[in-house]
Amino acid sequence: MARERILVVEDECEIQELVRYNLAKDGYQVQCVETGEAALQATRKDHPDLVVLDLMLPGIDGLEVCRKLKTDPRTQVIPILMLTAKGEEADIVTGLELGADDYMTKPFSPRVLIARIRAVLRRKASEPVDEESPLRMHELVIHPGRHEVLSGSEPVQLTPTEFRVLHYLASRPGWVFTRYQIADAIHEGDSLVTDRSVDVQIVGLRKKLGDAGRYIETVRGVGYRFKESR
Repeated sequence: MARERILVVEDECEIQELVRYNLAKDGYQVQCVETGEAALQATRKDHPDLVVLDLMLPGIDGLEVCRKLKTDPRTQVIPILMLTAKGEEADIVTGLELGADDYMTKPFSPRVLIARIRAVLRRKASEPVDEESPLRMHELVIHPGRHEVLSGSEPVQLTPTEFRVLHYLASRPGWVFTRYQIADAIHEGDSLVTDRSVDVQIVGLRKKLGDAGRYIETVRGVGYRFKESR
């Protein structure tokens, strides 16, 4: 089963290949780019689950890439792990103040890098979602406090599990989630949610949402996402 998608921004070929190989071996989907400009374009287009970012890049440097990503509403929630030869205290403080979620210096252990990536992804997955404020996406209003969904002005009757799936996807529009991630996020107590049952919930959701069901998009070979408002 494919795991999270990692964007590696590194212009040194040997280091890029070392990181790519070890992440892929651990099951992650890996995309590599070599410049700051390419990093911005790939992140905004593909919404990776995490960015491994070198600082000394041709063109736009890594600090500026981090600043731009963390001030852009489309990308500000994507975790960034800085991986760089710049190990002075001032460099680390600057990176973290710009919004980096973690900072590692070169040379590095691939095993430690993977452990740090896992830790960042766990922290991101465990961040609480506001359970009070309604989400307004396209013509849908999703009210978590009331467990209520309106399509236009018409109520949509969903099961508790269907509601959790919809709220999970819609709270992060544009992000692609694997079936495993969805199942892990929506299970409650001892109830078992499997990959297959996620597909069943998606089918039921699309049917009940009618025309609005088209906003739940299938990403072949990966999972599902909720279409962003434009």
